[in-house]
Parts: sequence; structure tokens; C-alpha cells
Amino acid sequence: MSVPESVEKRIEELREQIDYHSYRYYVLDSPEISDEEFDKLYKELEQLEDQYPQTITPDSPTQRVGKRPTGQLKEVNHSSRLYSLDNTYSEAEIRVFDDRVRRILGHDRVDYYAELKIDGLSIVLLYQKGRLVLAATRGDGVTGEDVTENARAIRSIPLKLREPVDIEVRGEVFLPKSEFEKINQDRSEKGLAVFANPRNAAAGTMRQLDSREVVRRRLDAFFYQIANPGDYGLNTQAETISMLRQIGLRYEPNGRLCHSVEEVISYWKRWRDRRHDLDYAVDGIVVKVDRIDLQDELGYTSRSPRWAIAFKFPAEQAETTLNDVSFQVGRLGTITPVAELEPVQLAGTTVKRASLHNFEYIRERDIRKGDTVVIEKAGDIIPQVVSVLSEKRTGLEKSISAPSSCPICEGPVGKEKKEDVAMKCLNPGCPAKTEKRLALFASRNSMDIEGLGEKTIERLVEAGMLSNLADIYKLKKEELLALGKGIGEKTAENLITMINRSRSRPLHRIIVGLGIPGVGVKIARDLANYFGSLSVLRDATQDELESVPGIGVELAEKIYSFLNSKIVKEELDILEHELEPEEEMKTVDKTLKGQSFVITGSFETLTRKGVEELVISRGGIFSSSVSKNTDYVVAGSSPGSKLDKAKKLGIRILSEKDFLALIDGDDT
Repeated sequence: MSVPESVEKRIEELREQIDYHSYRYYVLDSPEISDEEFDKLYKELEQLEDQYPQTITPDSPTQRVGKRPTGQLKEVNHSSRLYSLDNTYSEAEIRVFDDRVRRILGHDRVDYYAELKIDGLSIVLLYQKGRLVLAATRGDGVTGEDVTENARAIRSIPLKLREPVDIEVRGEVFLPKSEFEKINQDRSEKGLAVFANPRNAAAGTMRQLDSREVVRRRLDAFFYQIANPGDYGLNTQAETISMLRQIGLRYEPNGRLCHSVEEVISYWKRWRDRRHDLDYAVDGIVVKVDRIDLQDELGYTSRSPRWAIAFKFPAEQAETTLNDVSFQVGRLGTITPVAELEPVQLAGTTVKRASLHNFEYIRERDIRKGDTVVIEKAGDIIPQVVSVLSEKRTGLEKSISAPSSCPICEGPVGKEKKEDVAMKCLNPGCPAKTEKRLALFASRNSMDIEGLGEKTIERLVEAGMLSNLADIYKLKKEELLALGKGIGEKTAENLITMINRSRSRPLHRIIVGLGIPGVGVKIARDLANYFGSLSVLRDATQDELESVPGIGVELAEKIYSFLNSKIVKEELDILEHELEPEEEMKTVDKTLKGQSFVITGSFETLTRKGVEELVISRGGIFSSSVSKNTDYVVAGSSPGSKLDKAKKLGIRILSEKDFLALIDGDDT
């Protein structure tokens, strides 16, 4: 059926009107029509597209919710690394930050842009010619997960920008407090577990495999950063916010340009006291050097920008009674005392348990059963006991003693070294240690074995089917079925499939799963890139471990001791034969060791990612911004402002041909 010209015209008008009014509502916070009038426009468009389905386009406002995705979320490599922020809760430390920034730059005064720090889930959006083509979570900063379908279902994320630009933006997805309360009330009435806080709910929703659930939970989003801002002629963070508004992206509206650190502190104090007036959770402010050229000059440490810091709000506190103490055993055997509390409301949730950290912590603060205690949420997430109101004691309080044996296996307990604070279970076969290690190995950031959760692991350990990591790859479908309740034919088949699929995970994820003390995702990647295989890594000397960038003497000693412990060596003997990890970069030589590279522009034979991998594979350091510490800038066609900055600082500039000659050792 052909589409009448008048219908085509009306459909286009409706789309433009809906996009315009969405922009007025979400970005400008200044709607011109009522919700009812907006819904009428939307329904009219739906009806016309139902009648003439050939008119439907991917960026039509009606196409936010696609088909239910199948399988798992796919991994996405970010175009450039997403760094974490250093943080502070102290006015004194924010002044130290200001002093350091001004000293490095040699300026008497620096302008800062202060923004409210949204407590949500970081997200990256990629638009091509103004159309949304990709959305990804932050992940570990290098690799995230493709959540495009779910991002399309968030009303405040435009499917089409107001300008046809190619652009990558970064922001935060969050769940409004009002929606969080409705969701938890509904879940409670249905007998389902409630979410701990809005951030957890937002993160869980974005990982749903059904975008219709995203619509039901009414997620929202703010944006605050544009990748490669110099490519768009942007000179400041204030200009970045202005461009986000111009192209139709929502931003947190309370940001402010501050001309001194004192103005920053004043802004922080004002929102510390007013944060609960907002319908979204904020846990502090982000302070950024406003000028982008100064940001580039300051550069980055190995984990965070030198030009920005999170100035967190102090944790909220509440009083309650400590009724009893229980004990948890971690994957390394650490026994953690946990306060069992009289339930109390704190920062929007009911708290029944709180960490007591360790027995030295209890002794130093003279914490007793029956005490009236002050609790707070560390980072607004983990409840902890911070002090005792000893003036409220009645004389009936009882002292807290460390257990004489492991609360799980009843094995011996003690300190591994005299100077240690932590009390540990010394039984290498303790089920609690085994279960925690297995759960880490199967978790999403390591081997990602869907279906092998804590409850299943607990049952398998109790049945004697799992006692170490290598046992996972010995499991048989018949053994799983023998467990009975909750594990049927399909469940068993799926679990075996996921276990087999995990055999080819990248090396860095295997390293994460081993649970080496002090080794997270980034260090695991560094180890994988440097050594290239599990066999080479496990045979590495302590000196060789210390040669990996970012690994010091203390961490190298921990890694070496862990890999050479009897239990781990036995596990690795088996795992080496069971696993066939995807190939990762290996540092084949050290010709570029310690030298810093920045990339700008596009290339004829190489991709930007290819340049980065060649640098890292030869021991070099890849950075996203030019500073006085940069050794080389690799410049392709249509370079951005990084090239001008490099020329100004006298940094050596390489063409694609020059770079390949340097890699081949022909550089003169």
C-alpha cells in the first residue's frame, strides 16, 4: 500500500513536534504543552505508523523499545579509556587539590566548573550524523557492555540529536527517588527482594535483557562530557555543557562556574544541605578545571585525571542499638565481625547490619554488645559502626571476643603475620573461602559463568562436587541433575554450556577470577598484556612482576606468593589444560618502555585502536591528552587541538609513516 503524500508529511511533522517537546521537557525543563497533549501527538504517530509500517524509521520516537534481546550483553571496547575520579570529603584536601593544580600550571588563579555528582551508572553514547548508534556502560574503563537497546528505551536520551554531528558523549543513568520508592513498594507487595538504593536499581535495570523493563522503571539520564572536545572548538567545560544543551542532550542544571576554591567550597556546602530537595541521588560535587587546554596540560595519573576531583558529601549518621555480633569469612579467610542492629532508617534504607571491620577496630573503640552506637554508610553504600555513645551505657553491655575457631569450618584461626590486623581462618579447605573464590571466578568481571551463582555454588560445595576452581570444568550434567530441587534438564544444560563457553575467556579475566590480593581488572589487563599466557605469568619471578608498569615491590610480592602457594599451583596445573584463552597483546619487546604517546586524527592503514595496541605491546604508555610529559603525538589526517598543543610544547610529532618506522626500529 502506497503512502499518501499528506500522510508522509503529517508523520514528519509529528516526529519533529515530539522531538521538540521532548527537548523542551527533558533538556530545557520548560514544557510548552501538557502531558495529555504530548500523549495525543504520540498516539497519532503510533496509529499512522501502524497503518503504514513502511514509514517507520529507527529514530522514530515510537521505536524506543525494540524486541527482547537474546543471550548476553556484548562487550564493547571504548574509543579511549574512561578514568575514575580521585575523591575527598575534606575542605582542607580540596584546597590542597587547588594548590597542586595552580603549582603545576604556574597560575595564581584557576577557574573551576562545579557539577553535582549523580549517584548512578556511567554510560557512553555514540552518535553518527546525529543518530544514536551505540550505548555502552563504563565497565572497567577500557571495556564496557553494549546496552544500546536499553538506552533507546530511556525517554531523556534522544534517538536523534538536534544537529547531525558525529559525537561521543558521557553521562550518568539514574533512577529518580520517586520511582525508586514506587518500585520497591511494588516489589515488597509482590514478595520480591527490594533494591538497596537507586544506584543499584539503575545498574540492574540497564543490564536487563528486556528493554520493556527499562521503560517500566522510568530511568533518566544526565550528560556532562564530550570526547575530544577540541574537535568541536570547545575551550571550556562551561562551553561543553552549552553544546550538550544545543544538540539536545540533558544535563544536570545546577552546575556553576567558580572563580576560586572558596567559591567551590561554598557551592559544596550549599548542596550538602540541599541535596535531599532533589528527586535524584547526589553524593557530592565534581570539581573540574574549566579550561580544556589546562586539563590537557595537567593530564592523568595511572587511574585518574589530575584536573578533576570528586568532593563528596559527608555520610549521613543514625543512632541504634548493637544487639549482637556475627562473623563472616571472606575468600582469603579474613574473619569480619558484623554488628546485628536494631533496625534503623539511614539515607533512605532500613539498616539491620553494619561492618565492624576487624577486632582491632572493636578494641580501639571499646565497642560492646548492647551499646548505643552511631552508624553511617561509607560512600553512602556500606553501613558501618563509627562510634559508641558510652554515656548511654547501663552496665549490662558485654565485651566482644574474637572467635577461637572458624565460625564456618571450626578450623584454627589466627594471624598469618605478627604485624597483621586481620584475623583469618587458617584452614586452606574452609568451605567459606572456597565458596567466595568460586563466586568471584564465576562472576561477570571474570569468567562470566551465568547460572553459577552463590546459592548453586553453596549446594555444589556441600555436595562435595566443588572444592577448587578447576573442579568447575569437571562438572557433568548428570551430577547437576542429581542435586534435585531447582536444577532440571534445561538448567543443567545451560550451566554446562556457559562453563564450556567460559573456557575461551581472555587471559585478563582468568587473572581477575583467581582472586589475587590487590589485583583488579586494570592490573589483570596489565599482567595479561605483559606476560601473554598463564604459563608465563605463573613462572614469573618477583623481579619480572615488578617490571610491569604500575606494579610495585609490595604488590609484586603478593602476586608471587599467591601464584606459588600450594593450592593455587595445583589449580593452575589443571586450569592450564582446561582453558584456551583468547589471544591478548603480549609485550614482545621493551623498545618503547616508559615512553608516552597521544593519538589525534585518522589514519590510512591503522585504526586508532591499532596504534594504541602497538604502543602498549612494546611497553609504551598510551594517554588521551597532551601534557609536558608526552613523548610523542601520532598525528593522522584532520587532527584536533592536540596537535596545536603538542607544537606549543615542543613535543615530537609523528606521521603514520614515522610511527610505523619507530615501531619497526627504523626511526632516525
